[in-house]
Amino acid sequence: MDTPQPSEPLSFTVTGHISKTSHEVYEAVADPQQLSAYFTTGGAKGRLESGAEVSWDFHDFPGRFPVQVVQAIQEEKIVLRWAGEGVASEDGLNTVTFEFQPVDEGTRTKVKITEAGWLSTPQGLTGAFGNCEGWTGMLAAMKVWLEHGINLREGFYK
Repeated sequence: MDTPQPSEPLSFTVTGHISKTSHEVYEAVADPQQLSAYFTTGGAKGRLESGAEVSWDFHDFPGRFPVQVVQAIQEEKIVLRWAGEGVASEDGLNTVTFEFQPVDEGTRTKVKITEAGWLSTPQGLTGAFGNCEGWTGMLAAMKVWLEHGINLREGFYK
């Protein structure tokens, strides 16, 4: 018996709160120097601005990843597209959306990261679960780096 396929590609969302303003948290993602300090251990090239194509490199995962910036709204949202295995789109790209919501009178920020576009196949599920782990780790690393100046990712994966 065939497994029914969902009518839309699969997605996941991870969230976390960071005790910094939306401006500070947005900049920690958009600014390549800051992103490289806690997440892209091999370096981020290019600021996340609407229409830009940047790249991310990780020492603990081989290769440089091209990232297309679909939309960047200061302190509110960043929408990216990047390649994944087991994705539904014809161009092989998934959509990643970062949303930044001020809470506690602007002293903290709720960060929501959603990645969408996975097929309901073994390959798609493996890719989705792996990236869900990665974005959860990114949120934790960003929180510790912004709040305490500690690079949580250093030596974490290898």
